[in-house]
Amino acid sequence: MLAMRPLLAPSLEDLTVEGILHALSDPVRVAIFAAVVQASCAQTCTGLAAVAGRPVPKSSLSQHLKVLRDAGLIRAERRGVEMLNTSRCAEIEQRFPGLLPAILAAHRRQQEDQARQAAAARPRRATPRRRPTASR
Repeated sequence: MLAMRPLLAPSLEDLTVEGILHALSDPVRVAIFAAVVQASCAQTCTGLAAVAGRPVPKSSLSQHLKVLRDAGLIRAERRGVEMLNTSRCAEIEQRFPGLLPAILAAHRRQQEDQARQAAAARPRRATPRRRPTASR
């Protein structure tokens, strides 16, 4: 088995709030990042191909992962043909305490609000009225 080789990620000292906020300003990217953070193990591109309830084309997914990696939010390691993506939340917490938990909590709240609004906007199924039956 080939050893995992990490792709270069910015050092902790090179991370900026602006870079992190820019990377998470795209709704698909923040959904991808949230999925990586919530996962109990490293995520492959295939595992992230459908986020926010819709499929993401491979070329777009690769670009989104590159932006997240360049901002220092994720670490990617190559294992054979797979790329394993993990979050760098613990490291970033040392540099910018509370930043990522606040962003992820706001993202979660926004998703819940959107789901509630979508549910409220769906037409309700009308229940058919029962016709009174004639008693004999």
